[in-house]
Amino acid sequence: MTIAMIKITPRSRLSGPGKPVTRRPSLARQDEELRYALRRLVDGLAATREAARPGFSLALAQVLQAMEEIPLGSVLELIREKHGLDRVKKKLLRNAAFGSFFGVLALFQSGRLIKDQETLLHCVQLLQSLSQRPEYLRNLPRQALVDILSETPQAVFEEVLFSTLQADLTSAFSSPEQLHLLLVAIQKFPEVLQPKKLKKLLGSSTLVNPENVPKLVAVLKTAAKSEKKDKNLPSVGLDLLRVSLKEGAFDLFWKEAVENGLLKEKLGPNSYMCYRLLGSALPLLSLDQLQTVLRGEVMQSYGDHVVSAQLPGRFRFAPEMEAYVDAFFQDCNDPEKQFAVMVGFSALTNQGCPVVQSFWKVVKYLQPVALVKYFDWLKNMFLKPDFSCCLDFTTSRQKQNQEIANLTEHRVVCLRKWIIHRLIDLLDSQVKKEEDFVMEVARFCFFHAFFVTKKPTSEIPETESIPSPPLLERSRSVAANLFFSLLQSLNSMPVLGDTAEAAALRERHVHGVTVDGKLWISHIVRYANVLLSHEKNVKAVTPFTKEQKAAWNRMMQTVENLQEKEKSHGAEVFAFQQLLLLAGIYLFKTPTETVDLLNDLLSCMERVFDKKSKKKKCDEEEPEWVEVIVEVLLSLLSQPSLLMRRVSKSVFARICPHLSKRALHLILDVLDPEQDQDEESAVVVTEETGKKKALLEDMHRLDTGIMNLGTAEIQGSQPKATVISPQGPKAGFFSPVPGASSPQTQRPVTITSRRVLDLVEVFLTKQPENPLVFDTIEPLLLVIEQTMSSDSDKQEQDFLQKTANIFTNHLCRAKQYCKSVRDMQEHLHTLMDSLLKRACKHSDSSVALYFFSASLYLFKVLKGNVASEAATPLSPTKKKLKSREGPCDQTDQPSGTGLLDLGRVTVMYQEALSGFLTKRNCALTGSMFLDLFNRFPIMCKPLIDTIVESVTAGARQHQQAQACILLQKALQTRELKDSMAEEEWEKLIGKSIRQVTESLMAVSEFKMKVDQEKVIKCLELLSFLLKTASQQMLHVELTEVPGALQALSLQEGFGKSLRLDNIYWNVMKLLGFTRPKRKKAATQSKQPPGVEPLKRKKKGFLPATKKRKNRKQALERPQENQGMETNVEVAAEGTEAPAMGRKKKKKKNRKRKWQAESKGEQGPPTKKAKGSAGTGTQGELSKVKWKKKASRMLALLA
Repeated sequence: MTIAMIKITPRSRLSGPGKPVTRRPSLARQDEELRYALRRLVDGLAATREAARPGFSLALAQVLQAMEEIPLGSVLELIREKHGLDRVKKKLLRNAAFGSFFGVLALFQSGRLIKDQETLLHCVQLLQSLSQRPEYLRNLPRQALVDILSETPQAVFEEVLFSTLQADLTSAFSSPEQLHLLLVAIQKFPEVLQPKKLKKLLGSSTLVNPENVPKLVAVLKTAAKSEKKDKNLPSVGLDLLRVSLKEGAFDLFWKEAVENGLLKEKLGPNSYMCYRLLGSALPLLSLDQLQTVLRGEVMQSYGDHVVSAQLPGRFRFAPEMEAYVDAFFQDCNDPEKQFAVMVGFSALTNQGCPVVQSFWKVVKYLQPVALVKYFDWLKNMFLKPDFSCCLDFTTSRQKQNQEIANLTEHRVVCLRKWIIHRLIDLLDSQVKKEEDFVMEVARFCFFHAFFVTKKPTSEIPETESIPSPPLLERSRSVAANLFFSLLQSLNSMPVLGDTAEAAALRERHVHGVTVDGKLWISHIVRYANVLLSHEKNVKAVTPFTKEQKAAWNRMMQTVENLQEKEKSHGAEVFAFQQLLLLAGIYLFKTPTETVDLLNDLLSCMERVFDKKSKKKKCDEEEPEWVEVIVEVLLSLLSQPSLLMRRVSKSVFARICPHLSKRALHLILDVLDPEQDQDEESAVVVTEETGKKKALLEDMHRLDTGIMNLGTAEIQGSQPKATVISPQGPKAGFFSPVPGASSPQTQRPVTITSRRVLDLVEVFLTKQPENPLVFDTIEPLLLVIEQTMSSDSDKQEQDFLQKTANIFTNHLCRAKQYCKSVRDMQEHLHTLMDSLLKRACKHSDSSVALYFFSASLYLFKVLKGNVASEAATPLSPTKKKLKSREGPCDQTDQPSGTGLLDLGRVTVMYQEALSGFLTKRNCALTGSMFLDLFNRFPIMCKPLIDTIVESVTAGARQHQQAQACILLQKALQTRELKDSMAEEEWEKLIGKSIRQVTESLMAVSEFKMKVDQEKVIKCLELLSFLLKTASQQMLHVELTEVPGALQALSLQEGFGKSLRLDNIYWNVMKLLGFTRPKRKKAATQSKQPPGVEPLKRKKKGFLPATKKRKNRKQALERPQENQGMETNVEVAAEGTEAPAMGRKKKKKKNRKRKWQAESKGEQGPPTKKAKGSAGTGTQGELSKVKWKKKASRMLALLA
């Protein structure tokens, strides 16, 4: 009970009193019991435990709220009587102060105090007296006065409380609590505290004036120090801010009290209070006041703090300020104020770099008007950086170091880099935006990344403003790199707009397109084409050569042709179009490396869509278009560009329905670990060694170009090495680069394999009913097998885990599967046989489990095709033909097996089951066959004979126990019994009983645990068989069973296991035997007769003779009384033995009892007289009386 009460949290303790007092007690209760309950609750207000006082206060408040007939004056008088500071001893002053405070708090929380004016006045006076004892309650009484004042009506305040609180209001500048009381009164009762009365109280008609500023600063500093640990804005600060706004003196308050007063000392608590005042003031200020505050010294100090706090171990105020700004944007609907705050924080710069991060969550709350104005401001600052409108600062550490030579150039570069990041953030955020706004941002970033204005023109708005100062090379490089991040944002952007078409596309989870269905990247390519056509007005930063210009024009023409064919060739056109546009955009970043890639890609596409080549089809090795796409995607996956990889994945998801077998094997070959080892030692060649078709040559050149493009992105201007291999896309992945070490060549293998594995996952998710799914089984199993057997690092373990997850969840456990496998029936049976044999031959059970699961998946597929096959009835002629078929005729094939050849499959699983039960080292486990019986109960009957024989013929005891488990599972399936006649079922039960009996008779010893487990499984199976025979009234032979069981109980070691003993007698009860009752063994004394029992020492307590006060007495004690003392101590110890057991769990009780015993053991122990026994009874009676009183109080509350 005590431990449970200790574990109760204060919140649950406070919620407890509300339950009994919610039921209003009847009026027939006696006044004496009511007074007793109130007296107990009032006594609890001064409890020693901290968590108990609020509980008693809440209970008293709810009692007073439920029973309005109880006068508050009498309760207040009772509180004064019990907890008056002038009536208690000095030791109890602290508890009495808390009792009086929580008593007033209970009266206030009852909701009746405001109505009783006399009691209200006395409570206020009591709180005033308690506030003079700050050593006990600190500022709690003043806070309670503020709470009472905030709930008091104006008439009550003017008539009752004003005269009482006049002294407190006059001394408002003495403490933060006093000032807070005055501020609440000014805001709550403006008609009472008019300027005339304020002048009488304070000497001035306003609170915030130049004379009172020093006093206000002193109070604010005191409040800041008191709230240092709480990290909150003191209430007096926020109320003072509101009063200054009400009096029209905000500028004076902010300039003199905050910036020139509180902030000047540069102490932590003072500065943080200024920051909190800044964040709290945002929703309260007007537009002009916001601009003043956001360009003031507090804002600059905040920026200095953010930069300095980046060092480790510093307190960071930035998250708290973000919460203030986030709350402001959520509640503010004025776009002008939103724009002012966004500009204010964006213009806070440290040597040109804004302090606020480029990614800011509050952007999502911007109104459309504010968003457009903010974008215009960012553009203007990018084109013509104006640091005069920025609040730029330099920290003291930066002033000392002075590492930057050209500070002006550094500022411009940093600001422009941050602006590009912020523009991308505007597109990534969830702010409501239109397509025109998105396109304007994309055009702005693209133009200034790759083009320069020669002559302004109205046709291109970006040329109307020329950057000043001009963009440096590093600024353009940063803008070019970030532009591809912008492309990634556009590629994953949902459809924008409020139209029905946009909503329909969003429901289909379409990304990366506009409302008209065109790709975002296509709009940017068109804009780039417009820029290239205006050579008089703009020029590219890196002008195109003739070859590059020709490739660009050829790409644009091909895209137009593809858009015309989009209706007839939807998927292939979309895939080629997206790849073409991506390569075209990369032509501006790395033109030299990309031009070959673009030309090869165009050649491949022309061959794919060439009608003449489609009509000929004379060459069987001519690859299809989907194979070309897959080769390109595999090469793109090896690149470090996240945009390329995501585009590859999205393109592959679109072409999945058109995937061919050769295209799928291009992907699966990358996952083949055996080929990896052969290809890692390949030699780099510069020419092809065989005669290839023209299309294959283009494909290999395409792979090489993409590889070089990715290398150029990382290594810059390093020399290009042409790597052409006749082995397809894996050559691009695994061909070693000259000069590279072996660890560096092995790492991309794992990374690329993981990326290719994503394509397999997409295929299995998008096309679970595709027959090509079966081709992924063996490659995935090979990856699992090879990775499991090798010593793998962390990356390979993650790769293995991902492969196993895809194989299990996306393949074997997929709810949808191929429903048209008639042409593959023989192949799937052969594959199932191969998987089972490999599972049996494997040495690792964890790997064999995946092979066995694959066989069950094929079982499900073959069996599940029954619906499609049964839907087409056979004609009479076909039935005759089918009946004449000799080898394929299966007269015993049950219905509902679909395309499954049950006889052939039975032989497979029978061999596997026999190997599991008869071979000593087999990787198969019993759970695999239990899964087989659970999912496909049709296999129980064909395998039941093998299981029954293995109960006795198992290789070891473990196999025999597993046979019992499988037999019990099979017999419990309803399908097995329904498929057998009554005589056959009775015969099976009888045979099973004989086999179990014979297995039990073969047990000769219980030396090992496996022997015991075998007997337990046999007895469990025998119990099930006996119950089945009894319930179904089967005629089975049981003559040998009792004898075998009785002989089993006589074996050595039989009774050591309680579980075995219980199961044994459960079976014997079914046979009519009764379990004998065990006789309790007589307790024998361990000590010989005539020897006195030894005294047991108390654990954790010092003996009386070891204590300092009793040490001399123990030495002088005569030896004659030694035996008597020992008996007394042993007797006392025996009575306290149960308590000693509980003391280990109750540390607090142990400490209290130890103190009590130590006091009692100061003198020598003596025998108790017979008459002294009444003292214990008297103590027990007092406990009983106390319990009765407590129950009476609870009954009254109930």
